[in-house]
Amino acid sequence: EVQFAESGGGLVQSGGSLRLSCAASGLPFDEYAIGWFRQVPGKEREAVSCISWNDGTTYYAASVKGRFTISSDHAKNTVYLQMNGLKPEDTAVYYCARGSWYSQPDPLNFDFWGQGTQVTVSS
Repeated sequence: EVQFAESGGGLVQSGGSLRLSCAASGLPFDEYAIGWFRQVPGKEREAVSCISWNDGTTYYAASVKGRFTISSDHAKNTVYLQMNGLKPEDTAVYYCARGSWYSQPDPLNFDFWGQGTQVTVSS
């Protein structure tokens, strides 16, 4: 059975921190990238960060660079997104997904998606 899910969302005050986790079982990550995307109602899903499983190459959107850190734990088949200095504009549903990317992650190139976890940042 394939399991692929995010956890760690919640409500936090502006300036606070959260760590999101994306764990998978029965789903290989080798040769793929794991991306974090976010979406607010009425807007397109946007790429936040991405990591290539095999070589650790990372991507960050300009809006989160310097505040968010993506990392991977190969033993646990898990990817983390450490979010510091959260701002109200970071409020969204955050999704992790498995796929591939080149210069910038495109949701169309990601085939497995988690159910999403809500992150709400109050001002």
